[in-house]
Amino acid sequence: MTATSRMPRPFLLALTFCRPPRPRSPGRPLSRWLLSAAAAVTLVAAGLFGAVGTSQAASSLPCDIYAAAGTPCVAAHSTVRALYAAYNGPLYQVKRASDGSTTNIDTLTAGGYANAATQNSFCAGTSCTITEIYDQSAEHNNLTIEGAGGNGGADVGANATALPVMAGGHQVYGLDVTAGVGYRDDSTKGIATGSEAQGEYMVASGSHVNNGCCFDYGNAETNNDDNGNGHMDAINFSTECWFSPCSGSGPWVQADLENGLFAGANGSDTNNQGNSSAFVTALVKNNGTTTYAIKGGNAQSGGLTTWYSGALPDLGGYAPMHQEGAIVLGTGGDNSKSSIGSFFEGVMTSGYPTDAADNAVQANIVSVNYGNVGASFPVTGTAYRLTNQNSGTVLDAIDCETANGTRIDLWASLGNTCQEWSVVPISSGHYVLVNRGNSLSLDATDCGTANGTVVDQWIGLGNTCQQWNIAP
Repeated sequence: MTATSRMPRPFLLALTFCRPPRPRSPGRPLSRWLLSAAAAVTLVAAGLFGAVGTSQAASSLPCDIYAAAGTPCVAAHSTVRALYAAYNGPLYQVKRASDGSTTNIDTLTAGGYANAATQNSFCAGTSCTITEIYDQSAEHNNLTIEGAGGNGGADVGANATALPVMAGGHQVYGLDVTAGVGYRDDSTKGIATGSEAQGEYMVASGSHVNNGCCFDYGNAETNNDDNGNGHMDAINFSTECWFSPCSGSGPWVQADLENGLFAGANGSDTNNQGNSSAFVTALVKNNGTTTYAIKGGNAQSGGLTTWYSGALPDLGGYAPMHQEGAIVLGTGGDNSKSSIGSFFEGVMTSGYPTDAADNAVQANIVSVNYGNVGASFPVTGTAYRLTNQNSGTVLDAIDCETANGTRIDLWASLGNTCQEWSVVPISSGHYVLVNRGNSLSLDATDCGTANGTVVDQWIGLGNTCQQWNIAP
């Protein structure tokens, strides 16, 4: 690059919806930041898996399912999506390094997915950490960065942009747990204590794991220390084989009941063969007095496998349980934090859920279509929005005009088809971008090649002036 050249600005691809024309001044040329062979581009596909305007809220979500079965959620955490069809609030909070300010990342709609565009805009040009994960249940058991415990000093927050993921056709962010990252709430409401029954599940990655202690989600001690057998009741997902022998090399869904990761029965259970799919549903439930169960499944397809359902360990202290009711995510009960993992969603229930409810929740998880960013692009039938990473404004057909030569500008997101684009593959990674509002193609005016060439829309001509290379 020469001293006089200009670096194209990256943009984000995300979804939108429709508005009437509005008066405005002429737009400025956008070629300096639009897609080009040399542009540095970030893809953030936030489309819909159905027609524009479709939402997952049309059906019952995990906490609706559990409530209908008589075991309501008392904690519901996700950086990805709402876990109640009616939930329309913040999912998590991010803090940026540049000035220490924070903002909440809300759902796009009631029962919908995270508004990742808010995070992308807020964190542009700096780094962000996740400082709080909001509880969507009425108990408000929010998770904040964990303080010091019996096995280590205070934890740190996760990098907010380290784990982009596709869910329901939207690009969102999961929680990337590395050694030293942890979240907790030691003063909860509604969480099982003593020998009360509870259920819990989480969706995690089957490949981002290790044998460190302890990638947990669930019930833990309120003083951040090891208080003895039965004082925890959390899901563990890792390759740590605490009680030998174990079946294969894992990772396994196990129950962290304190002082042991239980694959089933009294600890060792070779029937638990592990779950190594790209995305894993991990589920543990415990009636608190006599019985517990461990289930695992592919979060992208199929049902759950029951790895164990039977008596609680008879090793002393586990039957009955001595749960304390704190919530931990990413570490052990005493803040052991050498583990890694990926967390996308999880809930805790009051009471021992039915198998039918578990199965219905798994079916809902599968419907989310979890996937890695870039694994499938473009998604057929998906609308994309092109968001400038500097300004947070989106690529816009001026006044929703439909004539050849309609100019393109940047405008605040208005939720209309004039700001939606179909990405049509042509060949060898080249694409035509077609406006959903007028079916015109994004076009370099008069096939200009100079810096400052105006970008407009024109009927499809099949030439390279309307073809774009999307470069990560």
